[in-house]
Amino acid sequence: MPTVIAIDGPAGSGKSTLAKALAHKLGYIYLDTGAMYRALTYLALQDKLDLADEKALSKLAQANPVRFKARGRELEVYIGNKEVTKEIRLPEVDKNVSEVSAHPRVREIMVAQQKAIGAEHDLVAEGRDMGTVVFPVATLKVFLSADAKTRAHRRYLQNKERAQVAGSSPSQSEEEIYQAIIARDAYDSQRESSPLKPAEDAVLLDSSHKSEDEVLNYLLKLLEIHEAGGINGR
Repeated sequence: MPTVIAIDGPAGSGKSTLAKALAHKLGYIYLDTGAMYRALTYLALQDKLDLADEKALSKLAQANPVRFKARGRELEVYIGNKEVTKEIRLPEVDKNVSEVSAHPRVREIMVAQQKAIGAEHDLVAEGRDMGTVVFPVATLKVFLSADAKTRAHRRYLQNKERAQVAGSSPSQSEEEIYQAIIARDAYDSQRESSPLKPAEDAVLLDSSHKSEDEVLNYLLKLLEIHEAGGINGR
């Protein structure tokens, strides 16, 4: 049975960075489930769909499966035949992805794709319901958090770096990102379908005052403990 490490947490907590580094260290597949919902959101916006129309979004998701293509340590994201790696990080996608991902039928379609990948590969999966819904019997579950100010600052620096590469300026200020994160946290934690919350057997980890290396090394230590029969005896 493949090994699955599930990393959940709110936007900007460092899930993607941690999951990428851990997958690279272990030689596992990295599954960015958030990118799947972002890709669908981007395509829906391009097609000018009503984001409250669950039936239309589900049909779009079914007809345009998301796939990933490795490019060195980075992942290219495709939906249907369209590459959307950069586009899925646009502010308009940030603003609307929670609404799209809240639809139960949309999540069913995406979860089915995610489970199929997890059934065939050792992987590190990151998202918002990996340990609670998608991989409830994951080898190790981690809920990674950080305070909202820290997450906003990290997201701003990421956006600034991407903008510099593209020869432009960040489209959102740090304060605007902070307000968006607060709103998204509230929406994600209160939605009826797969609300954001840690699995009962998840290890809770606050990364607010930890470096990327410190968080990675801590998680590697958790895996050592697991292999020795620890972490809730699992």
